[in-house]
Amino acid sequence: MNFLQAIILGIVQGLTEFIPISSTAHLVFASRLTNLYEGNPEQITATIAVLQLGTLLAVFVYFAGDVLSITAAFVRDHWNLLTRKRNVRFSGTHGVRPIWLSDEAWLGWLIIIGSIPIGIVGLLFKDVIEGAATKNLWVISVMLIAVAILLILAELIGAKRKEIKDFGIIDAIVVGLSQVLALIPGASRSGSTIMGGLLAGQKREAAARFSFLLSIPAITASGLLELREAWALLPQESFMPLLVGTIVSGIVGYLSIWFLLAFLRKNSTAIFIVYRVVLGVIILVLLWQGVVSPQI
Repeated sequence: MNFLQAIILGIVQGLTEFIPISSTAHLVFASRLTNLYEGNPEQITATIAVLQLGTLLAVFVYFAGDVLSITAAFVRDHWNLLTRKRNVRFSGTHGVRPIWLSDEAWLGWLIIIGSIPIGIVGLLFKDVIEGAATKNLWVISVMLIAVAILLILAELIGAKRKEIKDFGIIDAIVVGLSQVLALIPGASRSGSTIMGGLLAGQKREAAARFSFLLSIPAITASGLLELREAWALLPQESFMPLLVGTIVSGIVGYLSIWFLLAFLRKNSTAIFIVYRVVLGVIILVLLWQGVVSPQI
């Protein structure tokens, strides 16, 4: 990897990680166009996962206040329970949230619960996820269109009335299971989780905010795991360009978060749905005509 390749991939990662158009689809094309590692799927997977650490940093910076308040409240409320300063009673959100938990501490639990499905599935299918099958353009194009259809359904039937303070366990489970779709290339982690949130009745901006917060455990785990493996997989001369690419992805990712939250306050996901369908159809046509090969 050289610096130009790293900067291009960093920009693509930052733009597409949080906007629901599939970062994997765009990074696969970017890696092909830049001839990254001559198409080695394991090296490309490691590179993408490390670049995600840049967008993870963007989430931490953008939501620094939320992360700090959730962490502080989580520790405080559980300490109070252990020291018997509060009794366990259930009320709060939909009669599920323990009344001794603040909204921030409860959100911490929802993030934990929502992260369990992708953690289990990700570990079980780690070898498949890192292999060539997850870079297949047939799979990517089909998932681009499939999740677009699910987003249309979610926009049509979702109540769009819940703020984050109204979220319960069902919200965490639905969005957490939706996040598992992100392990399939072309699905988009943000697209899948926002879709799940809309289906659970969440407002668009609230669904996006929860999606970003829910990304923290998943991206941290995959990024740190792949960072360790990248040390063995990637050439030593690639690490400085990769560092630059990661910084670029963080800066662009921060701007993408700001844009999407501002956009969804007043708009639906229609523009992203159209983009996904058009891109998916274009890839399918290119594959059918033999212009591009399905595998790296």
